[in-house]
Amino acid sequence: MSTIRTLIVALVLLCLTCVNVVHAMFPVGGDDFNSVVKMIEQFYGVKHTGIPFLAKAGMKVARTAARIKGGTARHIAEAGSVKLAVFENQEFNGEFIKFRNALNAALNQTWQPLIQTLSATDEEQTYIFLREAGEKFNVLVITIEPRDATVVQVNLSPKNLALLLKDPEGTGKAITEEATLIDQE
Repeated sequence: MSTIRTLIVALVLLCLTCVNVVHAMFPVGGDDFNSVVKMIEQFYGVKHTGIPFLAKAGMKVARTAARIKGGTARHIAEAGSVKLAVFENQEFNGEFIKFRNALNAALNQTWQPLIQTLSATDEEQTYIFLREAGEKFNVLVITIEPRDATVVQVNLSPKNLALLLKDPEGTGKAITEEATLIDQE
């Protein structure tokens, strides 16, 4: 009886070790936002710009102003939590298709791709991913241009998600613009 117990314990430990090895090899999981930022940094050899504390406070003020302003700005302001990473004045040279495939492989388990556009002439890439988060939805917007890139993750209500689905590219750009509004001022 103790031999069987020892075998089961050894098997469980082996399984846990295998899970840890796989998780170490493919780090995207719990915090997909940070993993995507790291993936961009590693793939393109760039670094994102951190947002200072005062800019984060300014984003809260801008969100309040957007709620007062109304329209599309209000819907985005009602998004809830916003995560933002900005890459400025850096070179984003690389194989678009290879990056897209790596991104999709990393996010396939937890995210649903909504929009993916690659423009070879303008060298622009736009990716919008979606996943359920309780009563709301997480939207991950990744835009990469020849010299700049932005990664934004927001929580949207079903009503605001419906607006996104009416015009995914336009609303995706609006989310990015609203999230980086403070950075431009």
